[in-house]
Amino acid sequence: MTRLLDDSALARSSVVANCTMNRERSLSGSNGYGRELGIDVMAEIGARTRASAPVRWLDLCCGSGRAPVEAARLLTDRGPAGQVEIIGLDLVDHFVAGPLPAMVRLISGSVTEWVPGGRFDLITCVHGLHYVGDKLDALSRVASWLTGDGLFAANFDARSVRRADGAPAGRRLTAELRAQGFAYDSARHRISRRGNGQVRLPYRYLGADDQAGPNYTGQPAVNSLYAPLP
Repeated sequence: MTRLLDDSALARSSVVANCTMNRERSLSGSNGYGRELGIDVMAEIGARTRASAPVRWLDLCCGSGRAPVEAARLLTDRGPAGQVEIIGLDLVDHFVAGPLPAMVRLISGSVTEWVPGGRFDLITCVHGLHYVGDKLDALSRVASWLTGDGLFAANFDARSVRRADGAPAGRRLTAELRAQGFAYDSARHRISRRGNGQVRLPYRYLGADDQAGPNYTGQPAVNSLYAPLP
């Protein structure tokens, strides 16, 4: 029988604690955000700053915070630094050393518990959802954190969402996600959304399985088990 963990126990799991996929990930390059998420973070921010609008970017599961810091330095060089706020959130507070650029805050916290102050124009999560327990609640929360035309982009493996018997939730899940305003690319394992919304997915969270083994990345990941609601 599968041993299910609650969020507190999952945070102490060796699978989550030993995850090193994102600790030193760069903003660009062969394993950068563009390659992993299919978006250009700097272009998204730049389009808004050219319209003289304030911009807020939230990077979930940011690892050491290297990418947010790199983005801040690029923005400082290009001029619109005063318009931009960047927040990096990660479960572990092993962040880059030294003073941070003024526009950057790196915060230790859980995606399923942290409460932001205000909405965001861009929210990213590179491979972080693989290690979250209640993934569907995380997606619902993120949707409510976006501005009216804000963009969310993340890696997401729909097969990690399972029924109580351990079988993948399957097409019902992906259909529900699309009905609630998300786009899901099963070939590239990416989920995205444009614009704020209140999401209600018909599933009750049962717990997390940290012994699920490797997912499509080749790294051990966490399955999330749910009971479908009528």
